[in-house]
Amino acid sequence: MSNGRKPSGGNQYRTGYLSSPAWHQRRRAWFAEEERRHGIVRCAVCSRRGTLKTLELHHVDYRGVRQTAEGRWIAEEPHEDLVAVDPRCHTWLHQLIDRDPVLRGLVGRRQANLQAISRLRSKITQQLKEWITK
Repeated sequence: MSNGRKPSGGNQYRTGYLSSPAWHQRRRAWFAEEERRHGIVRCAVCSRRGTLKTLELHHVDYRGVRQTAEGRWIAEEPHEDLVAVDPRCHTWLHQLIDRDPVLRGLVGRRQANLQAISRLRSKITQQLKEWITK
């Protein structure tokens, strides 16, 4: 098992689901729900404020994503299976999981993602402290 990102060619999730109407509708609903719950939306890694237009959604888990026999995508991810991330943080998140053998080999995607987010938050906090004290 690997939590690493698969190449986009032939990857139905990346080539089909992420461009489907079901995903776009789910994404809009997630941002509306997050704003209703918290008033604002922040990156799960760097805490930068953002919107539907400036933040991306990262799947912590793929529960609820499925495709019908007819090829139609169903987007029923629970709210907690998605996190908003700044595009730069999203790249870092995937790079960390792809490059770290421990994260790639963890039994579950959720566990790998939560550990990767935690590590990136710590790294950003550490760098900010160093920058402030200089």
